[in-house]
Amino acid sequence: MTILITGASGHLGSHITRHLASAGQEVRAMVYHRERAERERRLAGLPVEWVEADVTRPDSLSPAMVGAQAVVHTVAVAIEKERASYEAINAEGTRHVVEAAQAAGVRRFVHLSQLGADAALPYRFLASKGRGEAYVRAAALDWTILRPSVFWGQEDEFANTFIRLALVTPVVFPIVGDSRARFQPVWVEDVAVAVQSCLRDGATVGKSLELGGPEVLTLEEIERRALRAAGLRRVFVRAPMSLIRLAVALMEALLPNPPVTRSLLELLAVPNVVAANDLPAFVAQPRAFTPEAAAEYARGFRVGDTLQALFRR
Repeated sequence: MTILITGASGHLGSHITRHLASAGQEVRAMVYHRERAERERRLAGLPVEWVEADVTRPDSLSPAMVGAQAVVHTVAVAIEKERASYEAINAEGTRHVVEAAQAAGVRRFVHLSQLGADAALPYRFLASKGRGEAYVRAAALDWTILRPSVFWGQEDEFANTFIRLALVTPVVFPIVGDSRARFQPVWVEDVAVAVQSCLRDGATVGKSLELGGPEVLTLEEIERRALRAAGLRRVFVRAPMSLIRLAVALMEALLPNPPVTRSLLELLAVPNVVAANDLPAFVAQPRAFTPEAAAEYARGFRVGDTLQALFRR
């Protein structure tokens, strides 16, 4: 069975690609720019078939689908850029992939969404993910939707953001949000295992499954664990949200690649905790986000790399 993975060179997509390819699956890695993806080396050494396509260009998707029996759709943006808006990528991009899969006769479709996604919400990121889910549910496909809480790993855009900010913030570090902002971080490798299980388990067809890690944490607990993992000592000070929003607005105005945006700050108003955790059906012992586990990669972060990422255009 040939499995097409969209966004195969991204953080989540690369873990899924590596997991499936290492298990002997025939994987077609769909990327936006192959040369760049090969330079990043996330898929180095894997026996995959490369294909270039763009979810905003439906005509590019048809060739990518030829001969595929299953699609794993991971393409999404958490931070908008000029040509990569929430609507264009998370919502309409998903529609384009769904339509291309249907036109090519692909039956199996596993869609990576987001816990809390809901088209009716006033928060643009979660609303766009909710619209993407709606396109999948309405399709004539054997679909499964996976809704993970925030995931953690070597290149995540959540816990690692605190490490990067702390590297350029000496002495004092702000506590963002309060005890009402709760999350259930799930290890990216556990999500990859869940994807593989869904592909071979017909009982998951037509279901939306929520994936959460073994612990529920406040944002403050995540901050403290992230900095401890990186070996950084800071004085934590609770900052009012008005000040946080001002600082984030300045970052958006001044940095080509801000680590956080005001749209993402809105997510603190939505609990990111699963109602019923489906992960244990796929992973017997999910890995918790602990300082010891994250230290495997967190101590490799450097100030220079952080500054380069923030100012890269």
